[in-house]
Amino acid sequence: MDSRIGARGLAAALGGWRTRTPTYEALADGIRLLCLDNRVAAHTALPAERELATTLGLSRATVAAAYRSLRESGHIESTRGSGSITLPQVRRGAGRVFNDGDGIDLQQASPAAWPGLAGVMAEVGADSASLVGRPGYDIVGSIELRAAIADRYTARGIPTDPEEILVTNGGQHAIHLVTDALLRPGATALLETPTYPHATEAIKATGARVTGTPVTVDDGWDLDRAVQAFRRARPALAYLMPWFQNPTGRTMTALDAATFRAAAEAAGSVLVIDETTAELAIDSAAPEALDFGHEAVRIGSLGKTVWGGLRVGWVRGDRALIRRLVAARPRRDLGTAEFEQAVATRLLRMMPDILPQRAELLGQGRDLVVAALRASFPGWRIPVPGGGVSLWVGLDAPRSGSLVLAARREGVLLSAGPRFSVDGGYDSYLRVPFTAPSEQMREAVAVLARLWPGVSGRPASATVDEMEAVAAIV
Repeated sequence: MDSRIGARGLAAALGGWRTRTPTYEALADGIRLLCLDNRVAAHTALPAERELATTLGLSRATVAAAYRSLRESGHIESTRGSGSITLPQVRRGAGRVFNDGDGIDLQQASPAAWPGLAGVMAEVGADSASLVGRPGYDIVGSIELRAAIADRYTARGIPTDPEEILVTNGGQHAIHLVTDALLRPGATALLETPTYPHATEAIKATGARVTGTPVTVDDGWDLDRAVQAFRRARPALAYLMPWFQNPTGRTMTALDAATFRAAAEAAGSVLVIDETTAELAIDSAAPEALDFGHEAVRIGSLGKTVWGGLRVGWVRGDRALIRRLVAARPRRDLGTAEFEQAVATRLLRMMPDILPQRAELLGQGRDLVVAALRASFPGWRIPVPGGGVSLWVGLDAPRSGSLVLAARREGVLLSAGPRFSVDGGYDSYLRVPFTAPSEQMREAVAVLARLWPGVSGRPASATVDEMEAVAAIV
């Protein structure tokens, strides 16, 4: 048993779970969703039945029935005298139909590989003799790749030396390295809310507390509340996604960036800038350059721009931070694979060709999903982000979790709004990626349209003619 969640903590995580009858099954579904999206980790001890019943204002029999349902569905196991613990849940690949008919997985917003990637890999493979002559344990990153990354920053107006770059095994690895270095138990980290959930998990794993500052599709960052959060919490670091923020799709303005920079400097906070979606512009050649200062720590990767299976990322920071990361890294791994680094070096030089192709692919997917959702759900708020990989859709009823569970039973795997929350809420939001093949996205929207009336109690709205028009979209 690795951890325990108390009754109050579980009640807060459940949010608006009373969305269906019978009550015990609504409660079981709420806990299922927490397990499926990892807000309650595997091997976590759940509250005793009597304790949870008292906190939720239910009978013990109702909680007992919910736990029994969770045991039958394989989400928990119970032992007399030891209580109930959550079980690991199978995680599946994103954006594909499974051979065994499992369904369409849209939990990870990951585009298909850039079409030219296989050719680049073949070229590197033909030159493999030069690679195998190296030691193979490259804890800092090859000088060729670090120079290529540094050159791209310099071209953006951020003068960078290769010694200010550390190559990592993807963006998530970079987040873990940085948060481990900058946080300690009891410290505070400031995050946007909603935000990238794996960043929240990495920060909490350090023992740090998290606090949120809001960002919305319509209004962007609430600057007044952000400044207040810096003054009140004095966070050790603030994690931000300024370009095509995940999940809202918003991009900061120069005023936003200047406000966050000034507030961080006043509070003595380090800005950690996640740039993994920064180059995924659809409607413009490139987003506006933003000045967060040379002291900001920047994280990037090729996962979204080229392929999620190419596990190459990086950290850009001052030399002192890079030395700290290099010293701490052997506790996690001993470096990034030489082959992948050689591939990444060539790809970075090809970005002027790669990014327009990526923009076209993502634009087609975005427009298809927007049209399909608007035809099926005129009461929903369907944004049209200028880039990124997904939509942050506003529902007309707080039933995000119930819809995700119902869709899962029909073979469509999505992430409910509360998955992206720092401090609760977002039951009226659903993240819908537009990165999967068009036929899968059409089918996913059709499943949601079929399920929503039963989940929400609201009638379906799309006509046959509307749905046929959507089906004609490429």
